[in-house]
Amino acid sequence: MPPPPARLNSSWVARTNLSGAVAALLSSVVVAACSAREARAPLAGVNAASQWFWGRRAKWHTGPSWRYTAVGYLVHHFSSLLWAGIYEAWCLRHPAPRRVSAARAAAVATAACVVDYTITPRRFRPGFERHIGRTSIAAVYVAFGMGLFAGAWARRRHAR
Repeated sequence: MPPPPARLNSSWVARTNLSGAVAALLSSVVVAACSAREARAPLAGVNAASQWFWGRRAKWHTGPSWRYTAVGYLVHHFSSLLWAGIYEAWCLRHPAPRRVSAARAAAVATAACVVDYTITPRRFRPGFERHIGRTSIAAVYVAFGMGLFAGAWARRRHAR
């Protein structure tokens, strides 16, 4: 039986914030590492997400800046919260063992990748595809899924 709606909302917000933050941080680290290796500019991939606000020139900015790096990370962070909200709602409504929760995190990360690169208009895509290859993009989404699960697992472990 699902939890009452009031409990679901407060619990869902807390869970979403934690798993979304962990997923955003972990996947951003992978974006930066892959950008450093492939584009010789660690922040290029992170900066690229700021194209939501600054347009195409964001993809070309490779150094640190408040305008591109901070905004790019915030765009990525809030996008991560959206997907984490979906993941956590799924887990709250249908509690399951750890391995099933991990599979759900992988499914949500896969859905995020498919949506980001098929139906999303170019300006609202992650942008790091300009600086890293397909294998690295896959690694970013794997890290994202691992972050979703790690955040959820850490919260449950701490709640005991």
